[in-house]
Amino acid sequence: MPLTDETAPDPQPSPPPPPPPTAADIGGAARMPRWLPRAMVLALTLVACFQLGSWAFHQLLSLLTNILIAFFLALAIEPAVSRMASHGVRRGLATFLVFFAVVVASVGFVVLLGSMLAGQIIEMVEDFPRSLDSLINWINRSFHTELSRVAVQDSLLHSDWLQRYVQSSASGVLDISTTVLGGLFRLLTIFLFSFYFAADGPRLRRTVCSLLPPAKQAEVLRAWEIAVDKTGGYIYSRGLMALISGVAHYILLEILGIPYAPVLAVWVGLVSQFLPTIGTYLAGALPMLLAFTVAPWYALWVLGFVVIYQQFENYVLQPKLTARTVDIHPAVAFGSVVAGTALLGAVGALIAIPAVATLQAFLGAYVKRYDVTDDPRVHGHRRRGSGRALARMRGAWRRGVLRRGRLRVPPPRADGDA
Repeated sequence: MPLTDETAPDPQPSPPPPPPPTAADIGGAARMPRWLPRAMVLALTLVACFQLGSWAFHQLLSLLTNILIAFFLALAIEPAVSRMASHGVRRGLATFLVFFAVVVASVGFVVLLGSMLAGQIIEMVEDFPRSLDSLINWINRSFHTELSRVAVQDSLLHSDWLQRYVQSSASGVLDISTTVLGGLFRLLTIFLFSFYFAADGPRLRRTVCSLLPPAKQAEVLRAWEIAVDKTGGYIYSRGLMALISGVAHYILLEILGIPYAPVLAVWVGLVSQFLPTIGTYLAGALPMLLAFTVAPWYALWVLGFVVIYQQFENYVLQPKLTARTVDIHPAVAFGSVVAGTALLGAVGALIAIPAVATLQAFLGAYVKRYDVTDDPRVHGHRRRGSGRALARMRGAWRRGVLRRGRLRVPPPRADGDA
C-alpha cells in the first residue's frame, strides 16, 4: 500500500551550524608554541659560542703551540732537574742550571755554524773575480767572442733587474726584522713556560690531581710519569746517538781534509737524530757539498759513508740504545713524524716521536695480550711437510678431474648401431 502524506516519515533535522570562531580561538591558533622562542635563543647562543670559540682558538693557536712545546721541553729536562733536586739543590736553581747549559750549547752551535757560513761566503766573494775570469775565457774560446770582465760587471751593476732586486730587498728589511723579533719573543715565551713547568712540576701535579677523584689521580700520575720517562729517554738517547754520529763523521771529514769538520760533524749529528730516517741524508748534503768543492770524489766517499752509517745505526746502534726508552718501530716513528709535520709543522716533527711513544706505553697497560702459539709460521718459516701435503692435494684434485672427465665422455658408437 503506497504511503500517503499522513503515513510518510518525518525528515531528519539538519545539524545546527557551528558557532562563529571567537577572538580567543583565532589568537590561540596563530600563537607559536612556548618552546620555540627558547629553542631559537638556544640555537643562536650555541652558534655565537662556536664562532667565538673558533675565533679565540685561531687567535691563540700560536700561544697554545708554544705552551705545548714548553710542556714537552719541561718533560725532557724533568729527570735531570729531579736528580739534582734529590741531591739537595733547590728545584728552581736546578732548572736554571739545566736551561743555562742548554742555552750555552745552542748558542755555541749557532755561532760555529754561522762562522762557517760566513767564512764560506767571504771565500766565495773573494774568489768571484777569478771564477768570472775563467768563465769568460772559456766562453771566448768556445764561442769566439770578445767579452771582458769589466763589461760584464758594468752590465750587471747597471741592469734593471738588479736595481729592482735591491729596492725590494731594502723594503723587505723591515719584514725580516719583524720576523726575527717575533722569533726571539716566541723563543723567550717557550723558555719561560718550560721553566715554570719544570720548576713547579710537583705543584702543577698536585693542582691537577686536586680536581680529580683518587682513582683518576693514580691514572694521571702514571701517565705523567710515562711521559717524563719517554720524553727524557728520547732526548737523552738521541743526544747519545748524535754524539756517536758526530764523532764518526768528524773522523771521516778530518781524514778527507774537509774544512770546518767539527761544525759539520755537529750539524750531521743533531739533524740526523732529531729528524729520523731521512735526517741523515738531509744532514749529509752540506758535508757532501763542501767535499765536492775540495774534490768531486770526496763527495762520493761522504755519500757512501752516510749510507753505510745509516744502516749501522738503524740495525745495530739504535735498537740497543732505545730498547728501554723509545721502543717504537721505525715505520711508526717515520709515520708519526710525517703526521706531526702535517699538523704542527716543524714543531710536530720534534714532539711526534715522544708523544707516540708515551701514548703507546700508556695504552699498553690496557691491551690484553696472549701467549703466542709455538708455530713455525709465526717466525716466518713454513711447516715441515707442507710442500708435500700441498703436492698431494694438487695430485688428488687432478686425478679427480680426470676421472670425472672420463666418466662424462660417452663410448664410441659402432657403425651398425641404430
